[in-house]
Amino acid sequence: MYKNIFIASFLFISLQGIAQASYQSINEYSSIENDTVKRLKEVVVEKNPSNSKTNAGKTGIKAMDLPQAISVISKEELRNQQVATVADILKNANGVYIMGATGGYQEEIASRGFSLSSNNTFKNGIRYFNGMMLETSGLEKVEFLKGSAAMLYGNVSPGGILNLVTKKPRYEFGGEISFANASFNTYKPTFDMYGSLNKTKSIGFRLYGAYEKADSYRNNVNSERYYFNPSFEFQLGKNTDLLIETDFTNDSRTPDFGAGIIDYQIVSIPRTRFLGVSWGYYDSEQLANTITLSHTINSNWNLKFVNGVRFYSTDLFSNTRPNSGTNGAVQPNGNWNRSIQRTQAKDNYIIQQLDLTGEFKTGKLDHKVLVGADVENFKTQTTVYNSFANYDTINIFEDYNAAAEPVIPNLSKNTLTTAPISRFGLYAQDFISFSEKWKALAGIRYSYQDTESNVYKYADLSNATTVNNDGAFSPKFGIIYKPTKNHTLFASYSNSFELNTGQNESGASLDPSIVDQFEVGIKNILFKNKLFINLTLYQISNDTFYQQSLSNGNTYSYIKVLAGEVISKGLEIDITANPINGLSIIAGYSFNETKFRTSDYYISGSQLRYNPKNTANLSANYQFKNGRFKNLNIGIINTYFGERYAGRSTRAQVANDSRKLIYLSDFFQSDLTLSYSFYKFTLRSKLSNVFNELNYNVHDDNSVNPIAPRNYSIALNYTF
Repeated sequence: MYKNIFIASFLFISLQGIAQASYQSINEYSSIENDTVKRLKEVVVEKNPSNSKTNAGKTGIKAMDLPQAISVISKEELRNQQVATVADILKNANGVYIMGATGGYQEEIASRGFSLSSNNTFKNGIRYFNGMMLETSGLEKVEFLKGSAAMLYGNVSPGGILNLVTKKPRYEFGGEISFANASFNTYKPTFDMYGSLNKTKSIGFRLYGAYEKADSYRNNVNSERYYFNPSFEFQLGKNTDLLIETDFTNDSRTPDFGAGIIDYQIVSIPRTRFLGVSWGYYDSEQLANTITLSHTINSNWNLKFVNGVRFYSTDLFSNTRPNSGTNGAVQPNGNWNRSIQRTQAKDNYIIQQLDLTGEFKTGKLDHKVLVGADVENFKTQTTVYNSFANYDTINIFEDYNAAAEPVIPNLSKNTLTTAPISRFGLYAQDFISFSEKWKALAGIRYSYQDTESNVYKYADLSNATTVNNDGAFSPKFGIIYKPTKNHTLFASYSNSFELNTGQNESGASLDPSIVDQFEVGIKNILFKNKLFINLTLYQISNDTFYQQSLSNGNTYSYIKVLAGEVISKGLEIDITANPINGLSIIAGYSFNETKFRTSDYYISGSQLRYNPKNTANLSANYQFKNGRFKNLNIGIINTYFGERYAGRSTRAQVANDSRKLIYLSDFFQSDLTLSYSFYKFTLRSKLSNVFNELNYNVHDDNSVNPIAPRNYSIALNYTF
């Protein structure tokens, strides 16, 4: 309760200050955000969320006119908060959260009760694999388009999409080098250099790179990551621009599934205790290249072509998860019979996308239109090895002795699953202004998808193939009423078609899902652009919701079971404020309830796992503009994460089912930031988890990852 009181009190005091503050315009220095030839110039733009436009929205509709909730985390906020992980970024986006951290080598993102898989994660507008730790230091901004995005992007889950936007080329020479040191023997150098490659400044470049090596608060756990992000921009003429961006990440770390659950109860063991094999590894690599050709036809019409390719590979070799497999349960006395697993995966992805945007009039009506088409091809190959049972037995209540490990076993290949997917989509959208007060958005997409899954078994050389192809229309409608230019009321409806990959327990292909979403909200600008408050209510229903089958000890993610119809209802409040010169505040609250409306497999009315009903965030940053403390920045970041459940949902058709849910308590976390700039140097420091809160990310009952304890980071940057 004291945590809720603290949040409410802090928010009340902040809003009181806003109401009493005198008006003062706040500007920020940045480059133009569109991707046309006008990026050549750098300008000063007003720091006003109502005027912001997301790359993810494609059409350049202002936030106040969009009948949908959006959230944009700017480069200033990323820098001031010294974000190091996706979890750090999500502390600024209420209703979007980390639902798990399976194996300690990924951050599983969710929004509005639904998982945001790699289909819902984008980098510079193309799909990005999020089953590995992502590098965040090279980001220029982060965009969240909440709710349905199927009309624009096709086969995405209904929670929304996340678009990571990397640093772009600039034409004046400059850059920055940095070295950071942090808790757990972490060090991280980075470099950033940009400028023009010719005298006429028609070719711009940017080279960004980072290297990080770290141990962990968990014994025997370490990681190493390389990141390189070069980009080039060519002004091919007065109206034509070519942007080439490459993004490469190589990440290697020790898999850590934890082991702190016995009979669906989290047990008390030291946060530092590691219980996996010390030689285990999760190696991941991802290479993406995006070529964007933008052409301005005239003052009203623009054409953009995107060609993107992405490749990733992963190799997991470690102990199996606790409480998985036939004899892998952790016993009441703490004994755990460990087995060994290995899985390799690789994926090739290609997208080609063409968008035409324009503005025109028909009578008294103003139109802003988008017409586009996209083609996507995936080819994923997953090799699963035969597990090595009875590797050894340890006790989770005793300190782990890596020196006593048996030799590393050799595993033979079990199955090779090849899953090619081809998608094609056509879409059109019209944003119509009837008057200054009334506007509407209407759009429709047709998607067609071919999905194939071929499972090759090495033991008997057999093949099992399933093929599925479907096509459907995905409409979206929205109405906007603006009683004044500072207030917007909106309502929208969208229907999307989501193909489910994989197969059921009988080997048959999966039925597609039909998702309906209703959303209403109000957006407000108050106190002369000093306070922005948005309120959104939504309902999402998925008529065919699949989850991984857990029957017979199954560990294959592509074998799924029909869980039933799922409904998600919620409310979100977003607040952004600039009450006085130098002070910025971001706050929010989200309520969500996601449950099975009907289910033959689980209990109807029961909640989905991992999703907190309540989340809240409140951060503030103050920069001294004058006086003795000029160029000093201080900040506080507060997050509240509500109660939720992990474990395994009780099955309706099993009498006295042994499966149980695992209750996870709520927690409140605070971070402090401090930075100071002098001459061309900036010293930045951060203290995370100030109160040393202990809580967990849990997947099923077999991956228990405690959050990091109190830790620090300090970095010195030099700008040239």
